[in-house]
Amino acid sequence: MIWTIGHATRALDELVELLRAHGVTQLVDVRTIPRSRRNPQFNRETLPESLGAGGITYAHMPGLGGLRRPRPDSVNAGWRNQGFRGFADYMQTPEFAKNLEALVALSRRRPTAIMCAETVPWRCHRSLVADALTVRGIPVEHIVSTGGAAPHALTPWARVEGTTLTYPASGRSSA
Repeated sequence: MIWTIGHATRALDELVELLRAHGVTQLVDVRTIPRSRRNPQFNRETLPESLGAGGITYAHMPGLGGLRRPRPDSVNAGWRNQGFRGFADYMQTPEFAKNLEALVALSRRRPTAIMCAETVPWRCHRSLVADALTVRGIPVEHIVSTGGAAPHALTPWARVEGTTLTYPASGRSSA
C-alpha cells in the first residue's frame, strides 16, 4: 500500500497527524521543486527535521516530480491539461520506471506516502503516479482525513497494456 497526500495550506502538525493516523512512517516528496513561498513549513530545508520529530522520515524524489512538458507527438492527448499530458508522456520513459521502482522499494521497507502540494488528488500529478502503481498491482489510497482515505480509482480514459499507461484523445478528459 502507498498513500498520497497534498500539503496545501495545512499546518505541519496537521500533516504529521494525518500521516500518523494512517500508519505512515515515511514521506516521499514528489514535488519537482520542494519549496513553498506561502507555506515555508514544507520547504525541503526544514521539512525533514520537522517530520523526524514526529517519527516520520523524509525522502525527496524529483524523478517523480511534475512540471513536465508534453511531447509534440504525445499519445496522451486525452489530457487537456498540458502539465498532466507532459507527465503522462514522461511516464513512458525508462527514467520514470526507474524512479517508480525506487518508490516501490522504499514502500516495502516502511509504510509510505507520496506528497505534493495540491490537496485534491485528481488535480495533482500524484493521481498519475497512483495510476502507474495501480496497474502494477500496488494499492493506493489518498489521505483525506485522519479517519479516512479514498482508494485510488484508475483514470477512466486510461488505456492499459501490461504496465504501460496511455491517455488517448478518444477518451478525452475534462482536466
